[in-house]
Amino acid sequence: MRHATDDESRSGRYVAVVGPSECTRVQQDVAERLGRALAERGDVVLCGGGDGVMAAVARGATEAGGVVVGILPGDDRHAANPWVTIALATGLGELRNGLIVWAADAVVAVGGSWGTLSEVAMATRTGVPVVSLDGWTPAVAGTSAAQDGVPGPVEAGTVDEALATLDRLLRVRRNGAQLHG
Repeated sequence: MRHATDDESRSGRYVAVVGPSECTRVQQDVAERLGRALAERGDVVLCGGGDGVMAAVARGATEAGGVVVGILPGDDRHAANPWVTIALATGLGELRNGLIVWAADAVVAVGGSWGTLSEVAMATRTGVPVVSLDGWTPAVAGTSAAQDGVPGPVEAGTVDEALATLDRLLRVRRNGAQLHG
């Protein structure tokens, strides 16, 4: 099992994984595999700290020795799922979605819910790259999103494809703009 060092946690990529708190078994499995793969690469995983996709990605990353930061909507850090390494209780409710996006170098959406849509929209509007695994895409959003001239989420069919797309998007972003932090 690989453990992230303090230097890796500070200099590695921060990848937010967003998705519904009530998700399918397939979405849980995908999120867990994604969390494990991100941790094995030395990425810090950000999530909302709750159930469903958030718990699955945290479980996968933690079991692989990674660091998981849960940015919670409530004011009790003990409400985080048991796999969160660092729980930040914001007391902001759904407004905490903006913190998740702003703290991330990239966002991966697994599945979709209204909260997930808000995170995908904020990331897209602020230039944070988004990869979608069985989630919100411009095709779902309709033509008005494309007319805004804002590039939408990039679809991926598998965890491996999502990781390759994430690498490509971050490389492009790094060459054109600074990552957060």
